[in-house]
Amino acid sequence: MSDTLSGVAVVGSANLDLVVEVSRPPHVGETLLGHAGGRYAGGKGLNQAVAAARSGAPTRFCAVVGQDEAGDELQRTLTDAGVAGVLRRTEAAPTGIAHVLALDDGDNSIIVAAGANAELGARDAVDGVAGAAVVLAQLEVPVPSVAAALRAAREWGALTLLNAAPAAAAALDLLPDVDILIVNETECAELGGVERLHAAGAAQIVLTRGAGGVTLHRIGAEPLYVTAFRIDPVDTTGAGDAFCGAFAAALAGGDDIGDALDRACAAGAIVAQHRGANTAALSAAAITELVATR
Repeated sequence: MSDTLSGVAVVGSANLDLVVEVSRPPHVGETLLGHAGGRYAGGKGLNQAVAAARSGAPTRFCAVVGQDEAGDELQRTLTDAGVAGVLRRTEAAPTGIAHVLALDDGDNSIIVAAGANAELGARDAVDGVAGAAVVLAQLEVPVPSVAAALRAAREWGALTLLNAAPAAAAALDLLPDVDILIVNETECAELGGVERLHAAGAAQIVLTRGAGGVTLHRIGAEPLYVTAFRIDPVDTTGAGDAFCGAFAAALAGGDDIGDALDRACAAGAIVAQHRGANTAALSAAAITELVATR
């Protein structure tokens, strides 16, 4: 990695999360009464950028939002978290919206309306991540734009991370430009499993399993297992995104991959103990304190 590169750049989605607390998801045709859980800044890209910044890395974020109040709210969230860069505003579509069902057991179900996220172009993506040491992307924005950012990042020597969420077959075509792939158990299965992902070009795969911990699969090496921190979850919305952002931040800060995974697990645990996808309780100091309890 070049010494002239620095920090984390995230290219991805920005949404306003509308949370409803329910005991279970509704059945088809059923009206289910729940409790208003609040409005929160969200989107995998925004969540990961905020987590990277709060984990201590200089962080930039590339995304598109609408010319609306929701877009204003998301920009304030990024500014408050110390994320650099200004969201591009578009009149072509409203800011993306996510409807989150927060279940009693701490799990969640999410429906996303992409809105302005679909307006993120390849030039937006490449310009937005230029010069970063670590580039992190997901799949809630147009895949060609993600591909352009990853390809450009590899050309200038950045470490590239892809969180293949939501899982899509197009992710397989991106793998030759990805240094580390991050997937959960469901996404891994939908993409054909660890061996297929290795064959498609993913040399390093971080497989997350929530309370079951994390396994790093590397071609030619024994798997590395990192245990999860034992917590009582309040809301797992955004815990996986916090993991990704903190992981990127740790790698950008020079941590080896094992230590970076440990800090990422701690970040996910901190966020899962709070309502909403982002919490000010997440900080580099809080991560260090939790890691020290191992």
